[in-house]
Amino acid sequence: MPVGIFRVCLVVITAIVNHPLLFPKENGTVPENTEEIIQKMKERELSLRLEQLRLEQEIADQEATQKAVENAAEVVEGSKEEKVRWDMWTALSMVIFLLIELWRQDFQEGNWQDTGEEDDMAVLGRAFKGVSFPDKAVLASFYEKRILATTGDVARMREMVEGFADDLLEALRSVCNRDADMEVEDCMGVGSMYENWRVRKPFVCDLIVPFAPPEPYCFRCQAWCSSDSSPPDEQGYGTIKVCRADEDVTGCICDKTKLGEDMLCLLHSQTNTTRPSSEMEDLLCFKNTQYLDADQVMKWFQIAVTKAWNRISHKYEFDLSFSLLDSPGALKIKFRSGKSIAFNLTPVVQYENSDVYFISHFPRGGLAAELPSSTRWFLTFAVYERRFIQLISKTLPANACHVSCLQILSFVHGKQCSLTGPSGLSNYHLKTVMLHLLQARPSQDWAPEKLEARLQDMLKYLEKCLHEKKLYHFFIGNEKVPAELGFPIVFQRAEPLNLFRPFVLRRDVYRKTVDTFHEMLRNMSALINEYTVDKKVPS
Repeated sequence: MPVGIFRVCLVVITAIVNHPLLFPKENGTVPENTEEIIQKMKERELSLRLEQLRLEQEIADQEATQKAVENAAEVVEGSKEEKVRWDMWTALSMVIFLLIELWRQDFQEGNWQDTGEEDDMAVLGRAFKGVSFPDKAVLASFYEKRILATTGDVARMREMVEGFADDLLEALRSVCNRDADMEVEDCMGVGSMYENWRVRKPFVCDLIVPFAPPEPYCFRCQAWCSSDSSPPDEQGYGTIKVCRADEDVTGCICDKTKLGEDMLCLLHSQTNTTRPSSEMEDLLCFKNTQYLDADQVMKWFQIAVTKAWNRISHKYEFDLSFSLLDSPGALKIKFRSGKSIAFNLTPVVQYENSDVYFISHFPRGGLAAELPSSTRWFLTFAVYERRFIQLISKTLPANACHVSCLQILSFVHGKQCSLTGPSGLSNYHLKTVMLHLLQARPSQDWAPEKLEARLQDMLKYLEKCLHEKKLYHFFIGNEKVPAELGFPIVFQRAEPLNLFRPFVLRRDVYRKTVDTFHEMLRNMSALINEYTVDKKVPS
């Protein structure tokens, strides 16, 4: 715009300077062709006015263009703000829609949580009055006639299985190459058979067998809680790295950082840092890695057990076979009389210097998902669980009812599952409930005459956990574990592990589990009375 004004001023000044009246001739006379000059001046003036009009039009056009640009910028800015507001409302609407949809699904698929909650979910609340629950006398009679009568031979069976397992492992050591094969240690009994609460047949002894690599190698175990953060689906698992005993994997960064081709680690020679792939596979590692492979361990253990049995089979008058193809150590002894005894002999790896073990294949309920990789190992705290029960039992009254409660609940739940099909609850969940209550309630509350009250406490606690979809592992994240157990502090300080997390991911299993639980409550008196009457105990 200033350029246009300057051009107008320049034209005006030029016209004034060139005007003939401003600088008349010296003689002061008017020339003879005055009319012609006046005519030319008029034409010149007209052309200047046209030029002025053109320049003014250009200036107006420039101003209009600039104003249009400013208006367009304002419109764009306003549209951006409107778009942001629209995006916010769109996102908020989508969130509200999703919440409404989730609520609708909960209402349709699991309406027992709303209208059905008063009939089903609150069975131990408002609706518990309508449920017939066995009294003390019935429970005592049931326990004596059903539980004690069927568990009388458990001790003798444990003794027989342990003796045979020791003999089998000794033969296994003799057939293995001590310089190249894994070194097998003595077995340990864990689980319900050794905690004295197994009630349902078939009675199965669970034995774990620690093993270690041959010299000069060692296992370096890493649990999920050793790192700062781990995904929820990796909680409860860990990895096992096979290293040389003189290899410092934590103090040197040569295996964590790529050194240049012309650089060498002064602590580790090239022979220590790189090993042939075939050598690591011989050590049961996953292909092209140093991590122990659970599937490789399973195959090795089954082959070793088969060789060991072939060496000592002539000493026994029974047959030994693997009872389950998907379980590495599920064995069955078959007598000539037709009777059989089942037991599990499972290889494990010790975690540092504790009694926590990495187990290759851990028997779990229907909720257990397959491991994402065969280099991921379950962690078992079975040894500490057995020790805790033994330790707490010393502080309880004589003939305390804690084991009786667990036995009755396990029996009734098993009978209900045989009627309605399996559910997401396992005996391990029931034992976890008992462990939490043992720690929470005073010792005198577990007197034998309080069996009925404590059984109802276990059911109420289990109902609460099912409603919240939260049942925390007893040891992981529990800072109140007795110091006498010597439990590793790293697991006490870890984030609590929710055993019911699969319920959040699998709605169908959750609904089936809750339905089975409520059906069990309704049928509890009938199931108990059925086995309380004076009749021969079924085998």
